[in-house]
Amino acid sequence: MRIFEYDRRAAVEYARKWAFSRNPQYYDFSEIGGDCTNFASQCLFAGVGVMNFTPDVGWFYRSLESRAAAWTGVEYFYRFLMANNGEKGVVGSGAGPFAREVPLSGLEIGDFVQLGRDTGDFYHTPVVVGFSRGEPLLAAHSYDGFNRPLSSYRYARLRCLHIVGARTE
Repeated sequence: MRIFEYDRRAAVEYARKWAFSRNPQYYDFSEIGGDCTNFASQCLFAGVGVMNFTPDVGWFYRSLESRAAAWTGVEYFYRFLMANNGEKGVVGSGAGPFAREVPLSGLEIGDFVQLGRDTGDFYHTPVVVGFSRGEPLLAAHSYDGFNRPLSSYRYARLRCLHIVGARTE
């Protein structure tokens, strides 16, 4: 497998284009649980251009009926990116993007934050599209926005996902 760099600018440009509308190539999940991680995956795909078609644990979208849980589910998105990093003897080292969890100060444009409740579950996946005085500015679906400050969201827990790169065969 060949490792390559994530095109962060392409991800941000995709977010800018589609933050307040929907790309007709993808199903809009807004009415059936939310569209945030679907949108996050679209942005990520714009920056890596490769999917992982592994059944059950991959990261891909062909259609509403043919997609990985990691494409649209907050927790599955996180698990795929963490497991695919190949670090510490983890089995995952397949095609597609991979990430590591970082502190807030370790975020760059094109990275992702996930917002959670105090009960421990995470429910929202915005993409980082800029910074203002060190604060991440976010784009998202479900709660559509672009350049929205992280501080404008209400959340009890936060995790920050830094996209390290991607792999292709």
